[in-house]
Amino acid sequence: MTPEEYERWMIRDCARCGRRASKSAEWSDGPICRTCYDRAMRVRGCCPGCRADRLLPGRDATGTPICRDCAGITRDFFCDRCGFEGLLLGGHLCERCTLTDTLGRLLDDGTGHVAAALQPLVTSLLEMDRPKSRLIWLRNPSVVRLLRGLAAGSIPLTHDGLHQETPWRTVVHLRDLLMDSGVLPRVDRQLLLYQRWLAERLATIEDPEHRRLLQHFASWHQMRRLRSKAEKGPLGRSQTNQTKQEITQAGAFLTRLADRGRTIEHCQQADLDAWHTEKLATRRPAQTFLRWCMKTGRMPRLALPPQVVNQDQTPLHQHHRLAILRRVLNDDSLPLRARVSAALVLLYAQPVTRIVRLTIDDVIDDGTTVTVRLGDPPSPLPEPVADLMRAYVQSCQHLPYASSRSSQWLFPGRQPGQPMNPVSLQVHLREIGVPPQRGRTSAIRQLVLQAPAPVIAKALGYHDKTATRLVTEAGGTWSRYAPGDHTRRTATTLPHSGNEKPSSRRRGKHAARHCSTDAASVRTRTSSRIGAPLATKVHGIRLSAIRSASALINTVMPCSANASMIATTSTGGLPL
Repeated sequence: MTPEEYERWMIRDCARCGRRASKSAEWSDGPICRTCYDRAMRVRGCCPGCRADRLLPGRDATGTPICRDCAGITRDFFCDRCGFEGLLLGGHLCERCTLTDTLGRLLDDGTGHVAAALQPLVTSLLEMDRPKSRLIWLRNPSVVRLLRGLAAGSIPLTHDGLHQETPWRTVVHLRDLLMDSGVLPRVDRQLLLYQRWLAERLATIEDPEHRRLLQHFASWHQMRRLRSKAEKGPLGRSQTNQTKQEITQAGAFLTRLADRGRTIEHCQQADLDAWHTEKLATRRPAQTFLRWCMKTGRMPRLALPPQVVNQDQTPLHQHHRLAILRRVLNDDSLPLRARVSAALVLLYAQPVTRIVRLTIDDVIDDGTTVTVRLGDPPSPLPEPVADLMRAYVQSCQHLPYASSRSSQWLFPGRQPGQPMNPVSLQVHLREIGVPPQRGRTSAIRQLVLQAPAPVIAKALGYHDKTATRLVTEAGGTWSRYAPGDHTRRTATTLPHSGNEKPSSRRRGKHAARHCSTDAASVRTRTSSRIGAPLATKVHGIRLSAIRSASALINTVMPCSANASMIATTSTGGLPL
């Protein structure tokens, strides 16, 4: 067929999108291009004409999808093997049946059957919502070679066996599929990627002494730390990126030291000062290696520059944060995933790295109340957020980017068995006008100013020291003191019970043991340190914090009551 003949017989203006392209079908509404044809094969539902629940490839006069019978389409879309109505491929078979045949050929162990060890992989691939994406993946020659090698036994079905194969990106994706289907034991993905990177990095170091020292540092310090974190939850990419920077800058420091004619054992303070003088932010990751060398006696103990905390991210104003929160909760045009994650950031001060590690099991819905396991006990969601969470949980198993139906991540990623990348979630939040870092900082500062820091820390999964530091940064320590002169003076006591023996030296737990829960019967004391008042405690919580927190007199109640006030405290009592 000549180009002129092809143009005359096959090229048409599509009746649906208007593009001039090669037609794939001639239906009642006109010629259909390949793109619109594939899109029509994905539309399913209840036909408005015959009320049948089936494929809806046609269009009525108003453009509403209808079934083939109502549209007058004569083409048959039923699979010859399973009877499923949908997109048909070669042999008049549907995508899932075609995928079954393709996997059977690639994973044949020589007996005409799929290798028994790889049968769970076949089951997992066939359960995915869009088998056509798996068919496209199987066209990759590297994937074909790896699958055939695993089935034949030429490639060991182990992590070490796959570690030797290339290309590494294809191997990583295949390994994720094997772990997600249960063929291989689950190992942290980022940890495996770092091990591969480390081997390649060490191979480029020419000095054997430098290579040996960095190998010891990575094995005895970095890997032990990463494995410990991986046991508690999946590692984030930022964690392994920081570890890579430590190795890179440590190698650069050893090279610079060698250029100055010294070894790590004879390093001097002038060498460290010269190293940190240029590009301090870039050189700083090497300090982890330097501290390890000092601790293990590999170099003299020298002074390192102090770490500087970046204070550029100023928190949002309280009213600005609440305005963003109201817009997120009320704007139905925003993606549901972004609205749910934004509520967790702005209301519960959750970092995106922790949000992406939430699972579906962390959301508890008893039919009346929805709680999220952020700490202990789970935190209840107020009604606007609870409705969003219910809708999201019902839909997250069918997200188009979810890798498999068996994924238990609340925010699943594109890779099998992996959560969403925190960087991607940050991008989605910024697209809807939510600054993650500033919004989280504003929320946690509001919480620790209005409620006792230990209560907030336990309910939201923060460390006690972190919550205490946030109180200090927000000015909460001194803002709760009564105005006036707090220099040391004789304490004025209020009437006390007869069982209590007055003592000006009673402090801490001894004072709390004898104090009454009635605020009127508690004696006011002053501290000998800078005149700061020493707040008496009730049930382990400072009375000054209880008095200043809105509606937090219930802090002497069980922890579940404290958790139910987190949302109200975060909004300052203002309605959403």
